[in-house]
Amino acid sequence: MTGKTTPDHKSLSRRSVLKASAGVAALGAIGAPAISYAQAETIKIGHITPRTGFLGPLGEYAAQAVQLAAEEINAAGGVLGRRIELILDDSPNPQQASAKAERLVQRDKIIALLGEISSASALAIAQVVQREKVLFINTGANSDALRGSDCQKFMFHIEAQNSMYVKAVGRSLIRDGLVSGKRWYSLTADYAFGHDLLNVAKRYMAANGGNHAGDDLIPTDLADFSPFLLKIRQARPDVVCLNLAGTQITNFLKQYAEFGLTFPVAGFGFDTALAWGAGRGNFGGIWPVVWHHLIDTPGSKSFVSGFQRKYNRMPENQAWGDYCSLKIVAQAIAETRATDPVKIVEHFEKGAKFDLLKTREGYFRAKDHQMMMEMYAITALPAAQIRNQYDIFTSSPPVPAANESLEVIAATDDENKCTFRA
Repeated sequence: MTGKTTPDHKSLSRRSVLKASAGVAALGAIGAPAISYAQAETIKIGHITPRTGFLGPLGEYAAQAVQLAAEEINAAGGVLGRRIELILDDSPNPQQASAKAERLVQRDKIIALLGEISSASALAIAQVVQREKVLFINTGANSDALRGSDCQKFMFHIEAQNSMYVKAVGRSLIRDGLVSGKRWYSLTADYAFGHDLLNVAKRYMAANGGNHAGDDLIPTDLADFSPFLLKIRQARPDVVCLNLAGTQITNFLKQYAEFGLTFPVAGFGFDTALAWGAGRGNFGGIWPVVWHHLIDTPGSKSFVSGFQRKYNRMPENQAWGDYCSLKIVAQAIAETRATDPVKIVEHFEKGAKFDLLKTREGYFRAKDHQMMMEMYAITALPAAQIRNQYDIFTSSPPVPAANESLEVIAATDDENKCTFRA
């Protein structure tokens, strides 16, 4: 999607939105307009994410959520008396992502860019924003390399890195006796995200006494998993480990159920929309998520209610990331009283705290710009216990626990070191 309008071509400044949540109210207070909209230029923020292909369904959630966030901010008075103007676009591949990011910066004069799901496309965008000195908040790309060998001074990550996903769900797997001495069979998405996740998962398994019975790389456009399901049946692993992405997960879960396989399933990367797409009784296993709609906090309840009211469906964790990222940028502008990306980067690096709709505030870790935050491990409910199409899992308490540092699940310097280049 290109242009400066929302999918329904309605202005982002319209007032028919939900009343501000606690976080929005706080933002409205610190960013209360000193001048009227008519007297000030808008604050232009770009949003790029896949809207087609195997990541397209997640990208639609992302685009809807960031527009909801903009409406809420503008309805609360904007930021420093200025209205947020979103400019949205699609990123079907890294080449397009790079070209569109450059156009948003040079032609549209955005002060920040949000979005992305593909790790390869996020890397392409990062190279543009670093050159142009424009803030980029990655809302969906997981690769540890983006926080390590490929890190950039102007790139920040509200999406968790692969190490955080693996360590968050790993606690539940160890608890259930599914790691030490167990044979794992991995199916891995054949692109940057999957390769990185497989390496992180193998490192975790080796450190905790597990081993692999087999690995297969899965093309991103594959729809028929039957050859791989036959291999799994023959290998008889203790656990089937999924390092897949997008609609790959939905297709696999459906076909796994159809084949009648009963080996335990675990995933190291996940989006709840993919479980919903699999259908009743097909979703199974243990999975990590950065957020889910059942979190019992005022901020989460307000977000869920507003998203449902506007789009007539439940928000999922990709929606959470894009929604929060715009709120974070708006808060930083209000707190620094500036739209200068350099000042916002400095503000983030000094440990500014942000409401992430969870039980604890989060912050960007200065050394690699990863958001330090709580995560969750969700476990599929038996079909007989499912009440509706959305509430199909139970959740662990927040990980890390309340008495632990938020950094215990993040990559260490030995595992993934970032050196920002000038």
